[in-house]
Order: sequence, then C-alpha cells, then structure tokens
Amino acid sequence: MLLTSVLVLLCAGLFDVSAAPQQVPIEVPAVAKPRKLHGRFLHITDMHPDPSYRAKTSDATACHRKKGKKKKNRAGYYGVPYSECDSPLRLTNLTLDFIEKKWASEIDFVIWTGDNARHDNDRKLPRTPAEIYDLNRAVASKMTAVFTSRGIPVVPSLGNNDVWPHNIMIPGPNSITNEFGSIWKAFIPFPHLQIFQRGAYYAVEVIPDSVAVISLNTMYFYDSNKAVGGCEFKDRDDAGNLQFDWLEVQLKGFRARGMQVWISGHVPPSPGNYFPECYVRYVELALRFQDTILGHLYGHMNADHFFFLEADDLDIVEPATSPLRGQQDLFETLLADFAAMPKAKVINLDEYAVINVSPSVVPNPYLPSFRVFSYNVTGAAITNLGRKHGHRRGKNKDKAAQCKLDAYRETWRCQLNEEWHSDADAPSRSNQLWTPLGYAQYYIPHLEDGNKTHKPSFKLEYVTYQPDALMGSEGVYPVPSKNLPSKVKKKHTPYGLEDLTVGAWVALARRMGNSKKLSSFFKTYMYMA
Repeated sequence: MLLTSVLVLLCAGLFDVSAAPQQVPIEVPAVAKPRKLHGRFLHITDMHPDPSYRAKTSDATACHRKKGKKKKNRAGYYGVPYSECDSPLRLTNLTLDFIEKKWASEIDFVIWTGDNARHDNDRKLPRTPAEIYDLNRAVASKMTAVFTSRGIPVVPSLGNNDVWPHNIMIPGPNSITNEFGSIWKAFIPFPHLQIFQRGAYYAVEVIPDSVAVISLNTMYFYDSNKAVGGCEFKDRDDAGNLQFDWLEVQLKGFRARGMQVWISGHVPPSPGNYFPECYVRYVELALRFQDTILGHLYGHMNADHFFFLEADDLDIVEPATSPLRGQQDLFETLLADFAAMPKAKVINLDEYAVINVSPSVVPNPYLPSFRVFSYNVTGAAITNLGRKHGHRRGKNKDKAAQCKLDAYRETWRCQLNEEWHSDADAPSRSNQLWTPLGYAQYYIPHLEDGNKTHKPSFKLEYVTYQPDALMGSEGVYPVPSKNLPSKVKKKHTPYGLEDLTVGAWVALARRMGNSKKLSSFFKTYMYMA
C-alpha cells in the first residue's frame, strides 16, 4: 500500500513540477480498536483524484497544461469549482482528513459509492489501467487508515470511471474483478470473495445480525456498457440477470433473518441510466422487499437530488419515457414529478421506493460535498413483520392482454409475479429501530480561496431535520454540536423532516411540487448555486 502511495505521489510530481509544496501522499496511521454504535454513517462518493492536476493551469486543458489566461479559468490550489477539472490529491486528502478529525469518532460505517480515478477527458493524457488501479489502491489505503483500522466497516462500490475503458466492463471473472478483489480485500467479507470475483458485488453486515449493506456493481445495469446484454429475460446468464438473481437471494435471506438492508451502488436506477429490462428488475425487487430495504444510496450524477421508483414503472407504456436522461432539465423533470404526486388520502405507499443521490467530492461540476446520515438506535424492534401485499400489476388495464403478445410475453414486466412484502410498521415506513432519521450535508463554499497557506474548510450546507431535533433528545444528537455552526439558521433546516421514511419523502415531494420557496431551496442545493 505504501508503494502505491509513493507511485501516486511520483505521478503527481511528473506532471506538476511547478507545484510547491508537493501534494501529500496518502498515509496510514496505527490500528485502533472497534467502537460502540453511534447511530450515524457516512456516504461519500465520486472523489476523482487526479495526479496530473497542476495549480494555475487552464481548466480548458482539464487543469493539466498551459497557464490560465484569466483568473476565473485558472486552476486553484485545491481545485476549480463549477469546472470539468478533477480533484487535486490535496483536495481528496483534505476531505478525508477533515472527516477523520470531525467524524471518525461519530459514525458506525461508511458507504462509498465509487469513481476514485480521474475522468478520461484529456486526449493528450489518456488514462491507463495501471493509473486507475493505483489511484483506487491509494484511496482504499486512506479509507482503511481512517475507518477500517478503527473497526468501522467500509462498503465501496465500483464506479464507471474505475474501469478501463470507462463505462465498459465485460462479465466476470475478469481482470477488473481480480484487481479490485485485491484492492478491497480489507472491505469484502471472506464468504463473499468468490461471488465478488464473478461480478464485483457483495454484502456486508455492518451491524451483525441486524443491518447489512449490499454493494451492487451497476456497470452490469448501466446502458452505456455495451459489453453486456441488458438483463433481457431470454438471456438468463446475462451478467445483469445473474446479479439480480443473487440480489434476490440476499434479500430473501436477510428478510428471513429479520435484518434490514441498505442498497448502494454507483449509477442510480433510472430509465435514463439503466437498460430497460434491468430497470424493471430493480424496481420490482425494491418494491417487493420494501419492508426489508431501508433505502437506496447512489452517486455518479454529482447533483444532490432524490426521486422515486413506482409500481407504475412496471406497467407497459408506449412510448417508453426516460424522465432522468441527463442533467439539463433534471430539476424541472423532478419538480413536475413531485407536483403530480397523488394526494395523501389516495396514495398507496406500498408502491414507492426512494432513491437518494449524493453530490460528489470532486468539484466537477459543482462543489466538494459529503453527507452523514443518522438512524434510530434507541427504538424497539418490530418483531411481527411479515404481512404480504399482493402483487400489483399496475393501473394499466390492458397489461394482461399485452403480455399475451409476442412483443411482451418474454419480458420481465410480464414474468415478475411474486408477492410483495410491505408493512406500514416496517423501519422504512415507521420510525423505529434502524429507521433512517435524516442527514447533514457538508460542502466547501469557497474552494477557490484556498492556497498554500490557507486551507479551504467544509461548512454545513443543510440538514433534513427539524430545528428542534438538533437539540437532541434522551442524550441522542443526530449531529454532534461540534459539527454544527455556532448559529443554525433557517436556510440550514428548510425541509423539517421528522425522519426519512417513504412517507416522509413522499410528503416532502408533494410540498416541494407546490411551493416555490421550498423548490428554490431544492434547486439551490442540487446545483450549489
């Protein structure tokens, strides 16, 4: 690991001879003992460290060459906000050092959703597999030092820029699964190593016998990956189908044991990101196991937002719609979806799952960010879960007839008929033991002000909690007072959510779709304007 850190540092030196002092290599401190449960976890994503980043160069060259003619187009010491440049190593080090100092003693586990190599956006300096692996190995060493050495489980996922060429990954076992099996050996439980070799997916019991995190390899669902078949029903050995078959077994097993599960991955599940048949399988499993899944956490998009998977997505609709196919109109599309949310008196919450997409560490195209979730560790467990909600074929009255047609008969929409498991008393629906309660999001608002003598600092951007909740109850604080500003302002608490249950998210979406003020907050946080 030390050799990898040295290689990364040397790589930085070769391309940044003018930078002084040199970017600090990733270091590993001594091992510490495991700690008690705190009821918080970290979600961090899309670091994109770039060993070739050079301060004062032009952002037009991905901050690699030529001096920027104008100050606003010149690479900053710690990065360039709102640009296409990736993170200098000093920014990734700054981020993880800050988290180590402020949060390592306050969290129970880490969900880390990929992209730990630079983008391939410089034709004069193409990426190589060796560089990608070296960067991933170096960041993994830092994560081991900061978290694993303290007994904090870390659950990484493979990003679309963690492979070469980016977006392309053939079915495993292959060189990528072999390499990451080595890079992430400190994170992957031994019983999952064999399945990881096949597809780079696995599960970790972050709270033994109680809570697990399932890390998916979304490369096998991502429609930009032309090396896989796209989960077609007839191709049961497709890499995506094999992963969903495995996921179904995991969810059944965890449910049988009375456990709760977080689903994590890099590319979020949407019609604009996933192959159509992969999307259908994801939606069906998300709704079928709603009483077992606490939430779905993703990265990749770099914009802070949330959206819903709905039972209606399993209907046959022509022409197919792709509401999240890109960021240009993402806000408007989401707002329209929120405004169309059924009223509280008629909505059936069994038919919804919530996808949370976190913003990135890399300031491309916005500002460095991470978030810390809190969850209920004091409530009583509900032991009588197990009610079954009959399979819903959707509101499309013609679906039965459509499924008799050759065009649809052998599709997943017409083949998925398992009973769903949903319960209004499940932790995803009612505040109890393991229920997600909220999160605090941090960012660097003035990254451009950082220099050799002045480090930029992370600030609280906002929290989802009600203001009173930050005062704590029964000695439990969702955010430690040391990590809050001296004065929490209204802009820090615009959502006022009691928890992060499905119903709370649906109610927020409904409010947001009908409130210009609230939707303005949402847009500001999404684009960090």
